[in-house]
Amino acid sequence: MPNHLYFALLASLLGGASAAGLYTKSSPVLQVDAKNFNSLINKSNHTSIVEFYAPWCGHCQNLKPAYEKAAKNLEGLAKVAAVNCDDDENKAFCGQMGVQGFPTLKIIVPGKKPGKPRVEDYQGQRSAKAIVDAVVERIPNHVKKLTDKDYETWLSADESPKALLFTEKGTTGALLRSLAVDFLGGINFAQIRSKESKAVEQFGINSFPTLVLLPNGASEPIKYEGEMKKAPMLEFLSQVAKPNPDPAPAAPRKKSSSPKKPTSSSSSTVTDSDKSTDSPSPKVEVAPEEKPVKIPVKAPEVAQLSTPEDLGPTCLNSKSGTCILILLPETESADAELPSPAKEALSSVSELAHKLTGHHLPFYSVPAINSHAKILRTELGLSEPSVTEIIAVNGRRGWWRRYSSEEGFGLHSVEGWIDAIRLGEGSKSKLPEGVIKEEEEEVSHDEL
Repeated sequence: MPNHLYFALLASLLGGASAAGLYTKSSPVLQVDAKNFNSLINKSNHTSIVEFYAPWCGHCQNLKPAYEKAAKNLEGLAKVAAVNCDDDENKAFCGQMGVQGFPTLKIIVPGKKPGKPRVEDYQGQRSAKAIVDAVVERIPNHVKKLTDKDYETWLSADESPKALLFTEKGTTGALLRSLAVDFLGGINFAQIRSKESKAVEQFGINSFPTLVLLPNGASEPIKYEGEMKKAPMLEFLSQVAKPNPDPAPAAPRKKSSSPKKPTSSSSSTVTDSDKSTDSPSPKVEVAPEEKPVKIPVKAPEVAQLSTPEDLGPTCLNSKSGTCILILLPETESADAELPSPAKEALSSVSELAHKLTGHHLPFYSVPAINSHAKILRTELGLSEPSVTEIIAVNGRRGWWRRYSSEEGFGLHSVEGWIDAIRLGEGSKSKLPEGVIKEEEEEVSHDEL
């Protein structure tokens, strides 16, 4: 066969593959395009991960089984979607999304303003577990944590429906967070630990976890008796409020046809997903103000203790309370870019520092150039200078605790570790002698 005929046939075959795409209609992966991406992904209350792919790409074909498995595991919790960038109608859109190779995975997290999500490039392993873990960590948390001291105030704050989970865990699970997203604005969610005996006794809780629904201020609480699974829990909660439609319905038009029925959860399969809730124009360009905002390359800033004079008096003296320190790794030069684990640690700690403002728990980053940090690593047995470490130290009580980096530095994992410290849980190690310095009495200028 002449070469020109061979390449013509090959192009024809590739064109057929492009039209079909990698994922069938029965796939758990939600297929989106330039027309409906804004309504199905950007405007969703749920976290999404989106694969930008080409059907002829070998790496994309290899990823497909793991990606579909991740979609099944995340069903009801988050969206797992894909865009065929080889489709002519999607090529310009993929370029606008910064796609330069295949497959490109992006995690899209709802922002404070509707339709203005935060977009993050997924750089993790291409396994189902790694993808699921990364997405779960980024499910928004609208669940309040209560104790015996404040749960009655929360209950009496207003007469809106409330859902209260009694649990033995200190962290908030993905299932409860996803339900709070489904009913955002309709039901207020909270959780309370099993050790809070006053609340446990008041509600007659005998086993954990137990979900209690309070329709309004005057109604008796209703205990959920079913399985701790998304579908039955969604149905149980729906008796007091309707879950938010997802995607949100389009703005009403003067001449509207029969309305499309919205789905009630973030299930990864959406009926009529090939239809747009936006303008039906065949060529849809993303307006500049609707483009997802990319996370800046520079890591979010945390207060830095760059000199021994900063670190010692702030966190390593006999009167200092608990400090959370990120010990940054050594780099080739002072202006060299930090490695990915350090960036992720800074991002998670920055978000937690903002979230816990007012809780008197300071967070600091400590660069490797701080000579006191090098001594601290050695004294604590953290002598590997190229590894990012997160530790908690308490000079007044003489203890320290190390975060296990084997779990990664994702927000959900670090938050669980911080929660345990705040609740006084878990083992602590005694600080070696010489790490903590006795604080000298300061003489004010008024006394001179």
